[in-house]
Amino acid sequence: MIILQTLTLLGAMCLFLYGMTLMSEGLQKAAGDSLRSFLSSMTSTSFKGILTGIIITALIQSSSGTTVMVVSMVNAGLLALGNAIGVIMGAHIGTTATAWLISFFGFSFNIASFAIPIIALGFVMTMSKNNRTKSFGQFIIGFALLFIGLATMKDSVPDLNRYPEALAFVKNLTSFGFGSVLIFTVVGAVLTMILQASSAAMALTMVFLANGWISFDMACAMVLGENIGTTITALIAAAVANYSAKRAAVAHTLINIIGVIVALIFFNPLIKLVGAMVTWIGLPDPVTTFTGDAGITLTPTLQNSMLYGLCFLHTVFNFANTFLLVWFIPQLEQAVTRIIPTPAGEGEVFRLKYIQGGPLSTAELSLDEAKLEIVHFGEICYKGFGYVRQAINEPDPAAFGKLQEKLIKYEEITDRIEFEIASYLGEVSKGEISAVSASRIKGMYKIIGEMESLGDSGEAIGRMLKRAHDHNKRFDEAMLKKLNRLMDLLDDAYKAMIENLDKRYSSLKDITNAQDAEYNINEYRNELREEHIVNIEKENYNYQTGVFYMDIVAELEKMGDFIINISEAQIEENEN
Repeated sequence: MIILQTLTLLGAMCLFLYGMTLMSEGLQKAAGDSLRSFLSSMTSTSFKGILTGIIITALIQSSSGTTVMVVSMVNAGLLALGNAIGVIMGAHIGTTATAWLISFFGFSFNIASFAIPIIALGFVMTMSKNNRTKSFGQFIIGFALLFIGLATMKDSVPDLNRYPEALAFVKNLTSFGFGSVLIFTVVGAVLTMILQASSAAMALTMVFLANGWISFDMACAMVLGENIGTTITALIAAAVANYSAKRAAVAHTLINIIGVIVALIFFNPLIKLVGAMVTWIGLPDPVTTFTGDAGITLTPTLQNSMLYGLCFLHTVFNFANTFLLVWFIPQLEQAVTRIIPTPAGEGEVFRLKYIQGGPLSTAELSLDEAKLEIVHFGEICYKGFGYVRQAINEPDPAAFGKLQEKLIKYEEITDRIEFEIASYLGEVSKGEISAVSASRIKGMYKIIGEMESLGDSGEAIGRMLKRAHDHNKRFDEAMLKKLNRLMDLLDDAYKAMIENLDKRYSSLKDITNAQDAEYNINEYRNELREEHIVNIEKENYNYQTGVFYMDIVAELEKMGDFIINISEAQIEENEN
């Protein structure tokens, strides 16, 4: 019998988790990119970030879902670390809505009896051809399954009084005073790490409490531990991400660990405060009513008192922890930067630097902000070109492999930054703009398109070099010397491009610096091409190596074309 009850409890827990997953995924699908856009546009200050975290987590009913989303956006360079910390703090507050939802519907009402009709409604919606309706149908099915799982968990928890050994074991765990509080804190953390869902662990804790397995103070300790255990999901998500994403995940862990340590130091005053809040709403004080032995049968009134007390604790803890630490976000940022240092040779190049939210009050101010971001984009492209030079000159296959990975990374970076700036310009275009601003926006679209092409060319050169390495072809000293000369000319073109980009709008009247650089690149490319044709006739000239060599020459010259196009686009902005 006990085996069947245990298996039923595990199955109910899985059903609860599956329902929560369906709810979260369904709502995120229904929202489409809106949640990510909202996340990226509402995080310009710490308090906006907190509010954003609260709203999104309350909607998708998963702090882990919000945190993983934040980690992925930091990884993609779409969210700065300081802003991400604010969102994570807000997610901790938002997740308290789940506990209240479970307490109110799952224990006060028998919502499971309505679950089957709800599932029927959700199933009908999933048959729709409209993707959003389908996703809402998935959300509704998940909602019903969650409460079926919760109801089954409540009914399948065995009566401890029927199992004296288990009752004695639980009583023994609660007999160590403050040591028991620490033990149950660890139990809550481990349980959440296993389930990878703090809401599921919270629900299980509430079921144990409602069935008299554990006392109220031990349940509070488990809830505190669950706040530590929930960080494992973000840490797993960040394990394969870049160092900025790892910092966001570590910040999440630090926030919760600091909060739990403070809560444990003030544990007795904290639960007394919770008890006072429960009595304020007209229920018995859970602290004085049930902090003794496990195995006591609870009346419905006392059950509600315990459950609401647990919800109050969860809410007070997360609100207090956020209010305490929000003032120390810069210090948290510094701490995680020390814990996860920037790798040698790396820099924070893969995120927007100046655009941190939606358009500003006027189109002109917004375009000035976009211009700063475009100059920064140009500097990123120039840094990527440095890796092109290193890759061409690197004879060691292993070292070249790392450089090729950097070129692939920079191609992805340019894609992302182009998309983000273009999206921002699109938002600016929706407002009232002058003909001058419209012209600037048109030129900016062209500029970021050419910059993205520079990233493509860098990645293409990496692929060409990889094929040369695979065919065991190496450029001789003379070839490398000429390629370096061509890259020197390209370096001049990059510097002219950044110099022109950096000038104030309408002050750029002359792009002779860029035109001269482009002319020199084309002339030298022509010289190398003619020399290659002559060398083909020579017996000691390897034709296949020469083909790889000229492919790279052609791609470098193409980069010069993209660069001159950028300066020309600026002139066109001023002329229109």
